[in-house]
Amino acid sequence: MDIDQVKTFLAVAAQGSFLEAAARLHVTQSTVSARIQSLERQFGARLFVRNRAGASLTSAGERFLRHAKTLLLTYEQARHEVGLPSRFRASLTLGARIALWDTLLPRWIGRLREHLPDVSLNTEIGFEEDLMRRVIAGTMDVALMYSPQQAAGIEVEYLFDETLILVGPDPDRRQLDDSYVYVDWGPTFFAQHRKVYPGFERPAQTANIGWLGLQLILANGGTCFVPERVAASYLAGGCLEQVTDSPSLRLPTYVVYPSEGAPPVVERALGELRALITSVPGGAGATT
Repeated sequence: MDIDQVKTFLAVAAQGSFLEAAARLHVTQSTVSARIQSLERQFGARLFVRNRAGASLTSAGERFLRHAKTLLLTYEQARHEVGLPSRFRASLTLGARIALWDTLLPRWIGRLREHLPDVSLNTEIGFEEDLMRRVIAGTMDVALMYSPQQAAGIEVEYLFDETLILVGPDPDRRQLDDSYVYVDWGPTFFAQHRKVYPGFERPAQTANIGWLGLQLILANGGTCFVPERVAASYLAGGCLEQVTDSPSLRLPTYVVYPSEGAPPVVERALGELRALITSVPGGAGATT
């Protein structure tokens, strides 16, 4: 198996067509077919079903899909690290939920650039499932998230609590009506939300990230829960206000990393993260 075969498999899976995958990869359709056939011979299983509609994954193809993504990520990381310029002694791949990159983690990166100038930094945004998979697979060194999973060989360390507040253009809009945007902050938020609003039914609007919730209410009115830290600039600018007498919810934040065998540069990065959180008055979830 070579990396071109893996890339071709992922292209066909994404495009649903050998012809469109060939165009995307800038190769002939016969080359795509040959690469897929080679993979199928190696696995002893058919990966795609071809018909007039295109190409769809078989059950074996579905099982290989997750591994193919990991293989490609591992290859890309290896190529990056092996090809590092001489001024860098190591590289770090750091990931987090998008809300944590808002004001907080850029300061962490600033500390790392100051104290580890000879380390190359790769920063990424992701959701819990992908971030956990990357750390477990060894293609990401450190990940920050709200709802981690326990896994063998992985350390899950509590960092701080986010404070989620209800914001909107109208501070007197206390009722969660159809203009309310439910942001999916994970199971911990869901449990608290249900406790505070026991009679709340299925929302008319949902968003999978806080940024999207904010864009929706900025454009159309309404309310949503977001971290106080994230809302700070909107509140200061006067375009949003905290809803009067609304509850504040707590959202624990964690950092995930390998429990054993982590290189010293990872330990140093974690040390800088802990120092940053300790240095923020009121905790990392504060607005200052």
